[in-house]
Amino acid sequence: MVNGTRYNKSLVVLPDTILKDWVPSPLEALTAHDLQPIMEFRPEILLLGTGIVQRFPPRHILQALAQARIGLEVMDNSAACRTYNVLAGEDRRVAAALMIAPPD
Repeated sequence: MVNGTRYNKSLVVLPDTILKDWVPSPLEALTAHDLQPIMEFRPEILLLGTGIVQRFPPRHILQALAQARIGLEVMDNSAACRTYNVLAGEDRRVAAALMIAPPD
């Protein structure tokens, strides 16, 4: 839930908006193109929530974010939401990309 609204699809939380139509590839196939809407915001840090458990993205994603000078923290969605709230409360330029697996 974000601001009292339940989401069943992957989304990106930014300080002033929520990108509800973010449809990333599965984590293993994630591309820099999938991150383009986030990179346009130019966050200082991206919190990548990988669902119920923490899983790391492919190396080329780490490299693309490093080239763009965007820090990356990878964690499960619950931790990403908590961390987002702390960093946003400190007026940091933060984005949270939350990957939500479709229901079976």
